[in-house]
Amino acid sequence: MKPELKGVFRVGMRTRSLTLPPIFAAVTSVLAQVSIPVPFSPVPITGQMLGVFLTGAILGSRLGTISVLTYILLGTVGLPVFAQGRSGPGVLLGPSGGYLTGFVAGTYLLGKIIERGKGPAAYGRTAAGMGLCLLVTYATGCTQLALVLNLAPSRALPVGVLPFLPLDLLKLALATALAVPVRRSLQAAGFLPAPT
Repeated sequence: MKPELKGVFRVGMRTRSLTLPPIFAAVTSVLAQVSIPVPFSPVPITGQMLGVFLTGAILGSRLGTISVLTYILLGTVGLPVFAQGRSGPGVLLGPSGGYLTGFVAGTYLLGKIIERGKGPAAYGRTAAGMGLCLLVTYATGCTQLALVLNLAPSRALPVGVLPFLPLDLLKLALATALAVPVRRSLQAAGFLPAPT
């Protein structure tokens, strides 16, 4: 391909890539509404983690982080995109806010793991990246939960992590199965950079 055509292709790819973060922010918003209250925890079981897994694994570190920040910004300014249709800065500062901020760091790290591998995204690398994303999200979420509710770490763990772990592991398996072929398809269509 001629150099001038490569430049046009890169600009076109960048433009197409910019359509993806808002789409994945919308997906995460919808999945957040799949919500089951937990009687002994202020944090509900939701589909948010599935959206975050898909966002980081498909979009990578930069676009994935933009998407999650977009989602959080929409909720913070008042759109009912957080779990149970909630919104506003109080959610970020409340017991479940640490999970939201953990999504940002988790998505970035997941994307970095996806991008560092040689060739197309592999299932094992994708699952490992999602595992790290989940660990970071739990760590920040449980820490803020403990601080806001004045809980000892030993009490925060059964309230903020253990009830969610089995379903989050199922989400991880589902997201891995979905993310790898979707990322490959978006790369082939020129929406994302091709693997090296």
